[in-house]
Order: sequence, then structure tokens, then C-alpha cells
Amino acid sequence: MLKCHSGREVFTMRIYLMQHGKPVAKEEDPERPLSQKGREEVSRIAEALKKSGMQVSQALHSGKKRAEQTAEIMLSKLNPGGKLVLNESISPLDDPQKIASELSSISEDILVVGHLPHLAKLVSLLVTGDQERPVVRFQQGGIVCLETDEQKGQWAVAWMVVPQLLGLG
Repeated sequence: MLKCHSGREVFTMRIYLMQHGKPVAKEEDPERPLSQKGREEVSRIAEALKKSGMQVSQALHSGKKRAEQTAEIMLSKLNPGGKLVLNESISPLDDPQKIASELSSISEDILVVGHLPHLAKLVSLLVTGDQERPVVRFQQGGIVCLETDEQKGQWAVAWMVVPQLLGLG
């Protein structure tokens, strides 16, 4: 909750959109789980974000091994009792409008762990209304925080963290 100029409380909702961490090569494992470096980077990012006060009630993932592992690591640090949820609308080539519609009915801060190009298009759609207008450039293990409030209903980029900012990568 934030207080606006009139003194009335305004609900601010946050959606955290994260590209999965670095996976192993396809030749090493066709399922492409997280590499050791990917696990370490995601864990360090989660720890830093927890210290900053980030909280989520649930983490949505695409079902691909690397996204599920990233979501598990993030949730284990941010909210060990939170829900890990498979969402079939966030695969790499899915239409971002599907998950955007689902997100409009959620009233808690959540984490969505997915893939490119879907995540970049989702951010563009939520912020500009046009999924083809670039807004952010994701990196593996990178996370973007979008905020909205009940008065305006428009999403805005609040911040972005990539592994290099924490001396990783």
C-alpha cells in the first residue's frame, strides 16, 4: 500500500517477470535444466531481492525444466510457503495476451518465470499496449518489476536487475 497525495491508501501491485537462468547446452541434456552457474546466479539474485524486501505469493512457470528450476529457487528464498504453479500460457511462442488477461485478475504480487520472445512481448504489451514495441532487453537470469495501481491501471517498469549488476555472469 502507498499513500497518495490525498492521504487515501492506494494499492500497488507488482508483477516480477524473469527469464530463466542459464541452462546446460542442448547437446548435454535435451531438457536443458539449469547449469551450475545458472543455479548460483539465480540463487544470488533471489537473495539480493529478498534483502530488498521483494515478496511474492506464487511463482508461475512454463513447465520447461529451466523455468521450473528458476521459479523453485526464487520461491525457496522469497517465500518458502508460496505456491509453485505451472502455467501453460507462458511458453516461448505463446500469445502474451493470454497471460496478460490472467494477470489482470490477480491481486497479489507474483513472479512469472518464462522465456524469450514471450517475456519481452508480455512486458511490451502490458506497458505500451503493443507487444511488438520493445521496452526491455532480457538476459538469462534477469528480472523486471512492473507496477500498477488501482487508480491508473497502467503498468510501468519499476526496475530491472540482470546478473551483471550483482557481479555475476
